Amino acid sequence: MGIKRETGRAGASVYRSMRWKGLRLAAKRRDGWACVQCGAQGARLDVDHIRPIRTHPELAFELANLQTLCVTHHSEKTKRELQRRTETGPERLAWRIFTRELTSNPLRPLIELEI
Repeated sequence: MGIKRETGRAGASVYRSMRWKGLRLAAKRRDGWACVQCGAQGARLDVDHIRPIRTHPELAFELANLQTLCVTHHSEKTKRELQRRTETGPERLAWRIFTRELTSNPLRPLIELEI
């Protein structure tokens, strides 16, 4: 019996399924076991959802929504998606305000924390 871990990842249940493992293999075969961006072969390859699961859960198991990417291109794509999602969100705005205040008066948060 292992410890069940909640990752908070949108597609966690998808990635643990046997259906995903077969679909991932089919995508790699279709793409010739190479990154569709740069053609890299022989390195670790990831299968990426073109339209992310968090925004398009209905496409999670659609082969047409998958592409094979090398680790570098997959990381770059994920970073772009996350930046696009968080740059304008309320949490990001609150963080920007907090850091601006922190840099203008670096001792203020320490003073507020004292009891």
